[in-house]
Order: sequence, then structure tokens, then C-alpha cells
Amino acid sequence: MKIKTKAHFGLLATNLFFAINLSAVKYLTGNQYMQPFGMNVIRVGVSVLLFWLLFLFNPFQKSISKEDIPRFAFCALTGIAINQMLFLKGLSLTFSIHAVLLMLTTPILITIIAAWLLKERINSFKVVGLGFGVSGAVLLISSGKNSGNGNNILLGDLYILINALSYTFYFILVKPLMLKYKPIQVIRWVFTMGFFMVLPFGWHEFISIEWAHFNTTAYICIFLIVFAGTFLAYLFNVYGIQILGASVAGSYIYSQPIFAAVIAMLFLDEPLEIYKVFSAALIFVGVYLCNKKITND
Repeated sequence: MKIKTKAHFGLLATNLFFAINLSAVKYLTGNQYMQPFGMNVIRVGVSVLLFWLLFLFNPFQKSISKEDIPRFAFCALTGIAINQMLFLKGLSLTFSIHAVLLMLTTPILITIIAAWLLKERINSFKVVGLGFGVSGAVLLISSGKNSGNGNNILLGDLYILINALSYTFYFILVKPLMLKYKPIQVIRWVFTMGFFMVLPFGWHEFISIEWAHFNTTAYICIFLIVFAGTFLAYLFNVYGIQILGASVAGSYIYSQPIFAAVIAMLFLDEPLEIYKVFSAALIFVGVYLCNKKITND
């Protein structure tokens, strides 16, 4: 199999793993097996161990410069602590389809923040795209009704949006580090620092987990979340970026809503209502226009 073909399969698997993650988290939190912050301690902690285990196979890597430590810390704060804690907390309160659609607003948030912080020019396509994307997010949040798998849709959706905003800052902050160091080295240190940030918030929920009450499905969900949906997903994503580039890797995120919707409907009985389809269409169009390149405005 050609290396580019492997990279494409890796990126497809990454987004499938992320989509499976959504339903696995909903199953565990919805059935009271564990709380979101306690789950995050397991997710980040085990991933840190696995990333350091990989380090043993390639210990000769460039040392981190002292001046880069603050940036690593901010990446850990935005990319692990705030991002993942609010994502799991928000997902426990809202629908998994809501979560994955709202995460698609990340490119739109990047456009807004780049214009604000980096003074990047916003062309007419981006203005229209922002309108579509924001409209889709507002429709999704305002139309959701609390039901079995969503106990507090509005609050959960807001957590997911803040999580997407935090990831946007992480995406901007981590770029220089990815250029200076090996991507796997960056991820390992970001996860390591992030673990010590999430530990105080999740320790009580972690020690409160009653493992004796877990059934086989619950253990499978934990495995999927930690090993497939976090460790392998991050590795495959880095591999795809290295071989195919960030733009190609980023385009695979559009497969997540399809995977997530099918999995949620099959295993969580989440309905695919018309407002979700219409919101998805608005967000897709918004993201497309925000990323559209033109020579003249």
C-alpha cells in the first residue's frame, strides 16, 4: 500500500475514532458509570503513559528550549485542560450530534481570532461564511430540546462552543512548536503538562468511580475513548498531517458528523431531526466560505 494511501486511511480512522468517542462518552456518563472530569483523568493520564512508552523507542530527540516552556504550558491549558474538560462536560449534557456540529465551527472561530489578533483581512466570502456559520450554531443551540440523552442542551452546547474556542487558541499557539519540534514530541509534552492541570479538577470524580459495577460494554467504551479515540487518533492525525499536509488532514473533519450521526442513531437512539440537518448545512457552507481562497476581493 502506498504511503499516501495509508495516510488517507489513517485520517479517516482518526475521525471515525473521534465519532465513536462521542457515543462512548455519552454511554458512560448517561448510565452513571463515571463523571466527565473523572473520565478526563483516565483519558489524559493513560495517553500520557502511552506517549512516554513510545518515547522509549526513540529517546534521542531535540531538547525543549526554556523559552518555549511557557508556550507549551499555554498549549496544555487551551488544548488539554480547558478543551477536553469542557468537551466531556458539555457532551454529557447535550446530544453527540450537537457536539460534533459545534466543533465544526472551529475554522470559523479561527477566522475571527486571526482577524482580531493577527489583523488578517476578512474578505467578502469570509463575511458571508461567518454569517452562515453563526446562524447554524445559533439555530442548533436554540432548537434543541432536553430529552433522554441531553439533560441540559443549552448549557452543554455552550460548553462545547467554549471548548471549540479554547481549541482555536491552542491551534494558533501550537503551530510554531510543530515547526520547531517533532509533532509527536509536542503532543507528548502538551499531554504531560495538561495531565497535571486536569488532575486537581478530576481527582474526586476519579476516585469515586465504582469499577465493580462496570459491565463489558462500559470497559469497551473506556478502551475506545482512551486507546482509539485519544492515543491512536492523535498519532494517526499527526501522521496524516506529515504525509498529506494540514489542509488535507483538516478536510477529513467533515466526515465526523456523518459517522457521529449514524453511531448515535444506532446505539443511543438519538433522532436526526430536521433542524439538525439544516443547522449542519449552514455550518458546512459557512466553513467552506471562510476557507475559500480568492485572488481578488
